[in-house]
This record gives sequence, structure tokens and C-alpha cells, in this order.
Amino acid sequence: MKYRLLGKSGLKVSAIGLGCMGMSQSYGPGDDDESIRTIHRALELGITFFDTADVYGRGANETLVARGIEGRRRQIVLATKCGIIPGPGGPTGVDGSPAHVREACAASLARLKTDVIDLYYLHRVDPKIPIEETVGAMAELVGEGKVRALGLSEVSARTLRRAHAVHPIAAVQSEYSLWYRDVEASVLPACRELGVALVPFSPLGRGFLSGRLTNMDALSPDDMRRRVPRLQGVNFDQNLRLVERLQAIAARRGCAPSQLALAWLLAKGEDIVPIPGTKRRRYLDENAGAADLAPTPSEVAEIEAVFTPDAGVGARYPEEMARLIDRS
Repeated sequence: MKYRLLGKSGLKVSAIGLGCMGMSQSYGPGDDDESIRTIHRALELGITFFDTADVYGRGANETLVARGIEGRRRQIVLATKCGIIPGPGGPTGVDGSPAHVREACAASLARLKTDVIDLYYLHRVDPKIPIEETVGAMAELVGEGKVRALGLSEVSARTLRRAHAVHPIAAVQSEYSLWYRDVEASVLPACRELGVALVPFSPLGRGFLSGRLTNMDALSPDDMRRRVPRLQGVNFDQNLRLVERLQAIAARRGCAPSQLALAWLLAKGEDIVPIPGTKRRRYLDENAGAADLAPTPSEVAEIEAVFTPDAGVGARYPEEMARLIDRS
């Protein structure tokens, strides 16, 4: 496994991280035993960057991750998030108030069974609270030794600059993949201007870029992908044709399309650390292998000729999630 730095925080992480959300929600029934084995396998592979959030499984994911890393805490960089308020059918809103930040951090520390969070993200920006107030409260947690570094998720370049002026931001987590390249327009340049790492979530397009999702009927009834506009009807069919072209390029290279998609992201810069999510060891091994796969310039050009910035068809979120994104 190769390693990279998260901005100027001094935190060194594996070039491929592990997104843990799907172990507890969104992608069908969970299997805690297999998820724990997947976390253990990640450690064996040299993966040291683990990502969770207080909203995932309404706290259950942090508890699960704590079980998986028990006895190995000091060997990893642990990231979690605050700010989204969960409801029975999904998020009900956001809360970036200083009081909520402090309460959420205390609860996460307890569930994770740790005395410090390495990277603490604001999961979504609260439009009712100036970002300076939210980040100011998060900075107090750093000063108290409860948090090592701060991050933001799904923010605009403008919000990032305002937040960074209050306290250094180590990483911005945003959706970024061959299938969704909007961050290249302003967020990624702002990150590089400020020395902030970019942590792409859903770097495999919620599994779509793996080529394994060819029929939506194969998904469990509660799988959130059934509500993603980009995966519905004619959008699905058009996007699948893009993946078929990626599969052809990967076949010539002798690798999985998921590996090529991750390798493309890694080749975009040393300041990019994708966190593909999985709850199964067989997919984890495949994802980890991408760290050793360097696409040639001609392969990059061929891939980007297919996956142009506007190639993906359809919105990436249903409306209840889209409304939470910072568009300032």
C-alpha cells in the first residue's frame, strides 16, 4: 500500500481508504460479522484511513467501526462527521450550531471508544449558522485535544475559503469520480490553493463503475440506489454504455474496471485520497489493488475522452439529499 498526506495536517494515510457507511445503511442488509472481517482485512492490506459518521446507521456505524479497530486504534487515522440530523426515513436537516458540534463530538467519542478523533468533518453546511461559528466550535475541540484535524464535506470553494480563514482545513470530502467530475471546476483548485486534501467519496459511482450493477431489480428494496435519478430508466441505460467502454479499456489492461476508475483518481494528484466503500472482503481486495495500478498517459486520455465532465446523465441525489448540499 502507498501512503499520502492529508493536506498540512501531518496525518499520513493509505492512498486508498475505507468508507464504512454501507456496512450499516443505504446498500441493503448489513452483516456485522462480515463487516468486522472486512475492517480486519483492510488493516492487513495496509489500509489506515477509516471513514464513518454519526448519522450512518444513526450511530450504529461508529459502534461497528469501534469493534473492528479494537486494539489497533493507534495504527489508523479515524475520520467521522457531524451536522446531519437523522430521521426515520433519511436526513431531516442539518445543525451546525456550536452546541450541536460539541454534543455530537462527545457522542462520537463515546461510540468510537476513543479519546481523540483524527479528522472531524462538518458533514453538511448549516445555512442558518455562519460557517465561521461552526468551524470556530470545531477548532475549540482541536484546542481541547478531542480532535486532531478538521474537514468539511460537500462544500463550495467560497465556503472552504471562509472556513480555512478560521482554522486550517485538512481535507474536503466530496463526491468525485469518472462519473461525477464537478469538483474539478472550483473546489479542487481551491483545495490546492489552500493546501487541502480532497477525499472523494463514492469514487466508484455507488458501485456503478465496477460494472457489476447491470440490473436495478437485483438490488434489495431498501437500497438507496433505487432512488438515485442517475440510476433510473433511460439514465441508467445511457450511463451503462459509459461503463461498458470502461470495461473494455480495463480488459485490455488486465484489471477490473473499478481498479482503473480508482487508479484514474489517484493519478489526478498526490493530494487525492479516495475512500471506496464496501462491506465485503472480496471487493476490498480489488479496491486496494488500485493503489499499485498507474494508468499510462494514453489510458488517461482514452478514459477521459469517454468520461468527459458532463458525460454522466441524471442527478446524483434524490431531492431530499440534494437540498443539503452547500451551493453558496
